[in-house]
Amino acid sequence: MVSPVIKRYLLALDRYKWPSLATFAGILGISAVVALQPPPPPQYRAEGVLVQNAPLVALTTIGNEVQQRGQGIISEQFLLADVLLQQVSQELGRRGIDLEPETLRNRTSVTLEGEEDQVQRVTVIFRGADDDEAQAVLTLMFEAMVELSRVTNRARLGAIVSALDERLPAVEADLAAAEQALEAYDRTEGPAIQAALDGSLLGAISGGQQQQRQNQIALAGLDSQIQSLQQQLGLTPGEALTASALSADPIIAELRLLILETETALKLLAPTLREAHPDMQDLRHDLSVYNTLLAERAQEVVGGQDLAALPSVSDVRRNSTLDPARAALANQLITLSAQRAALANQQQALNQADGQLREQYASLPNKQLERDRLAQQVALNQALYDQIQAKRIDAEAAVAETVSSLTIAEPPTVTVQTDLPPNPIVVMAVGGLLAVVAAGAVAFLLDLLDSTARTAEEIEGILLDQDVPMLARVPALVATSAQGWPMLYQPQTPELDIYERLRSSLRRAGTQSEAGASPRVVLMVSSRAGEGKTTSAFNLGIAAARAGRRTLVVEADLRQPSCASRLGVRLDPGAIAEPLHYYAGRQQEPIQLVPLVENLYLAPSPGPQPHPAAVLESSEMGQFLADVRARFDLVLIDAPPLSRSNDALLLGPASDGLLLVTRPGYTDKSVLEALLEQLLESDDLPVLGAIVNAADGAAPQGAVVEPLPVASAPAPLIRSIDF
Repeated sequence: MVSPVIKRYLLALDRYKWPSLATFAGILGISAVVALQPPPPPQYRAEGVLVQNAPLVALTTIGNEVQQRGQGIISEQFLLADVLLQQVSQELGRRGIDLEPETLRNRTSVTLEGEEDQVQRVTVIFRGADDDEAQAVLTLMFEAMVELSRVTNRARLGAIVSALDERLPAVEADLAAAEQALEAYDRTEGPAIQAALDGSLLGAISGGQQQQRQNQIALAGLDSQIQSLQQQLGLTPGEALTASALSADPIIAELRLLILETETALKLLAPTLREAHPDMQDLRHDLSVYNTLLAERAQEVVGGQDLAALPSVSDVRRNSTLDPARAALANQLITLSAQRAALANQQQALNQADGQLREQYASLPNKQLERDRLAQQVALNQALYDQIQAKRIDAEAAVAETVSSLTIAEPPTVTVQTDLPPNPIVVMAVGGLLAVVAAGAVAFLLDLLDSTARTAEEIEGILLDQDVPMLARVPALVATSAQGWPMLYQPQTPELDIYERLRSSLRRAGTQSEAGASPRVVLMVSSRAGEGKTTSAFNLGIAAARAGRRTLVVEADLRQPSCASRLGVRLDPGAIAEPLHYYAGRQQEPIQLVPLVENLYLAPSPGPQPHPAAVLESSEMGQFLADVRARFDLVLIDAPPLSRSNDALLLGPASDGLLLVTRPGYTDKSVLEALLEQLLESDDLPVLGAIVNAADGAAPQGAVVEPLPVASAPAPLIRSIDF
């Protein structure tokens, strides 16, 4: 059995034989032209070698780096640069050799040997028309390559020096700014940092704390003495100061004496004189004046001195009468109070100084870190400045020792090359082989671009992917009439058994459906015209009638003329004036007996009609199909192709299922896949299965089938057709 791939390939060769023959002839002709070409003229091949070059003594670092980088840039693009070829072309022009830069590039080949970044050996080959030209061209190119490498290295050094010069002012400015920042910080925070470093700050803090402890002891002793003196005198330090001041004032002492004398005189005269006596009034007046003077004098003595306030004259008199012993104690109390106030003020000042020293000591680490940061910034800028200066000096010194990265190891030598012409027989043999392969490839590519299913296996694969059962594979049939109609009139025809098995498979497909009943009305459709749908309907009807089934074939394609003559049924087109009256049976009987086959009936089409969809959707057509369902065992509706119209789907409700007819060479794969997806998505019309016509390719040659000898049958002309 031939493989499906080989079968399709052979069919593709048959279909596209002319493009394949044209491809074969074209390639074979080109091979003949190549085989008949005259031998090429001799070529002159100039070859030389360049090797890595380096100075004998490398005194500078940058010079050594530039030399190594110069080796890394050696490539075919560098050696055949446009500027180099342009200079060589101009120099050759001055010597009388006219070669364009692009010509030089095309005739020159460069081979690099060594690592990717270190080229050790460069082989350059130039092909010229004569030996002098090849020698002169390659010599000039070697000189230009060496000079280009040297100029490139010097240009790299110049670029380094320029880049360092451009960067140097900014580095100098950064260094100056860092030094100024460090100097300003040292002026403000340097003493404190130095004090912390030499230990004087810690000594000051420790001394202050010692002094505070001594002052606290002294204050405790003074508080004890002051408290003892206060208990002895019954006076506070302020009251003692007031009493001491009043007792020491002579005017107050004199006024006290006068007041005492006046009070004594009043007591002496009070028993003998009345209150209104002038002497008594004068004494009282004098006493009032003395008291007033005493209060004013006391205010003058104690005012503005932070002494105890004297609310009355009696207080003044009482506080101004200290004896010498109490006065000494009061003075001692005043002295101790002053000493305590001085020590308290000193202790407060020491506390403030201690807080400042501690705060200064706590901030010393941050100050030290800040100074270290500024010093580090100065050091970094200084190092960068020194490095740039060193690199600049090194680069300027490297200019003197920079040389080319290449040197000529082997000067150009010229050899003659004579290429032998190719063997014509070998060229023709290879061309013939390529022509055969190309012709087959053309046929294969054209077949890939064709979406038509060419073999039955392709159609079966699509049906299998869509879960559509394949009910029969019908071979190619032979014609049984002069018109080329392959009708199976003879009962002994072998292909009739295939249609009988198709009928049985159709019944089983109906019983396996959801309805569970054998289909009585079957709608036969195809994706496009020419797939053998009408022939399959007629032959399936013949097979069913031969099996004793009362069978009716309904021609429902109202867009095409009737094919009733294939079954020997004569139809008068003039008798069908109105299709609705026709299907209603008011003009003539729409069902005709097929004279060639017993139990087979045909409902010819009244087409072509201007409005076929309206006829198919009419109530007359619906009543007609309902009547034939009751009268016949099997009704086959030959519907129009689905790619041309949707008329077949209008008859779906009146049928029990759909039978799809396909044919290799006619069925389009994409159209078939889209049609099956659309039909399977709808549950209104079940797909019973599919038929593959002409499953074995072309019809057998020389087959003879005799038709039945009836008067209405066509003349017996037997010929093969491609079904």
